[in-house]
Amino acid sequence: MITKLASYTSVWNKYLPAIQILLKKSAAEDQILGMNRTDFETAAGIRKSGYRFTINFVNGRPDALFNGNELVQSFITVLQNDKVREHLLKNDYSFTFTNYKLQIKNKTSQKNTALALPVKEDHPVTNN
Repeated sequence: MITKLASYTSVWNKYLPAIQILLKKSAAEDQILGMNRTDFETAAGIRKSGYRFTINFVNGRPDALFNGNELVQSFITVLQNDKVREHLLKNDYSFTFTNYKLQIKNKTSQKNTALALPVKEDHPVTNN
């Protein structure tokens, strides 16, 4: 018998190549991946709407424990495979899943962009 955790893991693995591409693109702007509702309903074995979670990865690790939530636990497991892990270790990310859409935010690039913004000074220039 296949567990829900294993079923969800196979769903996340299906979307992993797209997630890897969007992780790279998230350095420039937030990314959204639309997913198929029936994939999750089939994995759960029931029709359920309302799958939602937000998880932050800081230094390659999730910032919270999600015991008892097979959907999130399987997502974490899939992201921590070797290829994705190197991206997670280089940057901090936030993942939000709602309405069968996964939003990916690269928190590190947002911090760097904020630091790199020029400061505008409103001092008139006088020529002497």
